[in-house]
Amino acid sequence: MNILVVNAGSSSLKLRLLGPGDIPLAAVDLRAREGRPDPDEVTAAITDLARLGELGAVGHRIVHGGTAFTDPVVVTDEVLKELRPLSTLAPLHQPAALAALAEVRTAAPDITQVACFDTAFHARMPPAAATYAVPTDWRDRLGVRRYGFHGLSHAYASRRAAALTGGSRVVTCHLGSGASLAAVRDGVGVDTTMGFTPLEGLVMSTRSGTVDPGLLLWLQTSVGLSADELTDALFHRSGLAALAGTPDMRAVVDRAATGEAASSLALAVYLHRLRAQIAAMVAALGGLDTLVFTGGVGERSAVVRAGAVDGLGFLGVGVDPDSNAAHAGGDRDITAAGSPARTLVVEAREDLEIVRGVRACLAAGR
Repeated sequence: MNILVVNAGSSSLKLRLLGPGDIPLAAVDLRAREGRPDPDEVTAAITDLARLGELGAVGHRIVHGGTAFTDPVVVTDEVLKELRPLSTLAPLHQPAALAALAEVRTAAPDITQVACFDTAFHARMPPAAATYAVPTDWRDRLGVRRYGFHGLSHAYASRRAAALTGGSRVVTCHLGSGASLAAVRDGVGVDTTMGFTPLEGLVMSTRSGTVDPGLLLWLQTSVGLSADELTDALFHRSGLAALAGTPDMRAVVDRAATGEAASSLALAVYLHRLRAQIAAMVAALGGLDTLVFTGGVGERSAVVRAGAVDGLGFLGVGVDPDSNAAHAGGDRDITAAGSPARTLVVEAREDLEIVRGVRACLAAGR
């Protein structure tokens, strides 16, 4: 059975067709305007992909599943009704994913659509990691908790790392335009850096990461900024873009190498937060067997990988400079000789995790 994987972004729609044995059969990238792909292009693409073999199901990456969806689920009108309100919690991703889902459902109405959630991997975190110290009414009535994101990537990377090293305590670093870490013990997520929204945690391309909530209150009450202005600033005009004038880590690294002050500061801030949070994830696990880098930045930036582990030798982490610099794609062990913990670069394969979820969902009859 062939399975089509749909991964929607704000400016693109990625379609990946996988056959039996998870063999990649085809890849199509479509443009999206304001988070919505062109319906005619979606229909044409699915028609072309269907010629490669029977299309058995479609798996969609959905960023936020809230408390209701902690496993992949077949998409129905009732499911969509529960997912739409969550767009306010993930404004960069949820609307685009739901728009893509709607277009694919229209183009292939007779094919089962399965939603696979980035939040699901973190749904089983222990209460100590998932709970905010806020009023009970917020937690019970409003569902305020730490949800975590990038779960599909963390799930695949941690499972791949365990297969390669046999280690049970894994910290996965998904570093891309968005960035988060996860602490994983025996395949189960026990902590992560993102929280109620994909804004908490690490410094990102255009997102601030964690800031003092008192700062936001001050900006509202004393400066007069509105909630919309704060949302726009924290999601779209912060992070590397605010510090270095560009959201592109490659440009930041290149400019920092020349001594350019703003980019040097941006890289230092990024790495400071990253190192601190890696240590926090190791603390949640009580030790570390394997550290994993994945995602666009995690896979491509030797400077970021080396900077992330600099100063973490007390945790048993170290990278071999030559192996780290020579990495050119795929999975690679970059552990320094004598380091007790292994350090890996793992290619991000959310498509494989989504296919796995689709098959499990259909087998379970969910």
